[in-house]
Amino acid sequence: MRGILLIFVLLLLAAAGRLLWVVVPASGAFASLEAKRVETCSRVEVAPGTEDVQVDRQTGLVFVSASDRRSPEQPSGGIHVFDLATMGSAQLVSQDAPDDFRPHGISLWRGEDGTARLFAINHPAAGGHAVEIFDIGDGGVLSHVRTVSFDAMYFPNDVVGVGPEQFYVSNDRARMGGLVRAVEPYLGLPLTSVAYWDGTDGRMVADQLIYANGINVSADGASLYVAEVLGRQVSIYDRDAASGDLTFVRAHKVGTNPDNIDVDEDGSLLIAGHPRIFNFLAHAEDPAAVAPSEVVRLDVQSGDVTSVFVDLDGAISASSVGAAGAGHLVVGAVFQGHVLVCPMDEGA
Repeated sequence: MRGILLIFVLLLLAAAGRLLWVVVPASGAFASLEAKRVETCSRVEVAPGTEDVQVDRQTGLVFVSASDRRSPEQPSGGIHVFDLATMGSAQLVSQDAPDDFRPHGISLWRGEDGTARLFAINHPAAGGHAVEIFDIGDGGVLSHVRTVSFDAMYFPNDVVGVGPEQFYVSNDRARMGGLVRAVEPYLGLPLTSVAYWDGTDGRMVADQLIYANGINVSADGASLYVAEVLGRQVSIYDRDAASGDLTFVRAHKVGTNPDNIDVDEDGSLLIAGHPRIFNFLAHAEDPAAVAPSEVVRLDVQSGDVTSVFVDLDGAISASSVGAAGAGHLVVGAVFQGHVLVCPMDEGA
């Protein structure tokens, strides 16, 4: 009996130690923040939960994934589009999506022949997870091509297309359930992963990530980037285009809890984040609670991180994405029903 009690005490001490030395610093509770660029931004109404954004730099169209995460019993969400040139109202373009379409992360892929496709994580209310693949037509209207589900994709958060039907997804929770899954996000345990679908079969290609979230690839497809929320870092992998295999290269700390990743035209990464994670949790419970928003730029070669956007007063709370195109930055959020469109100075 004493032995069992001793083991229990040691486990409690280990958990407390990890909480103090890993989770509290990772929370950003002591982060020093100063507002930046928010006063120049314009607001575009979309629909509740503008969690991910993709800017088509060829057409100037902005695709926004929206789903009301506060009210899961509400009707399903969708993909909306607006034009950066006019910043008019956003239009729903996913009418051809499967029933009960509740999109999360999205990815725009364009082939050498000009074919454009959109990949979208889907969390139907009925359960299960899938990636929906769409063709993109005139005006950004989407035509459904295929639904993909496979065993190694079990808690998908974000997706990046690397071919007409090939993609990577991040799994943001541990596969095992029970107590492990309950304590995992609070202790920052490295139990999440990346999976790959080659068009026919799927498999896990990276693991031991600390709350994997946003995922993207370099313009040449040779590097893959994964945001680790509670690690406050972005991990970089070499990618074998033929096999889909990944080889870890390095990780860069980014000074915030990173969410989605956009690859800018110069190859740097624009990463939206939650600089104070406890404020984010409060905002998740209460829409009136303000959660600071932040977008940073990461130079993947040097590891240098610079601030691009900071909002402290609720112009947009809990930013989840900052996507660039046509001289603008588009900032979306986990719960809110709008995006901010902010002019970007050259080199900013």
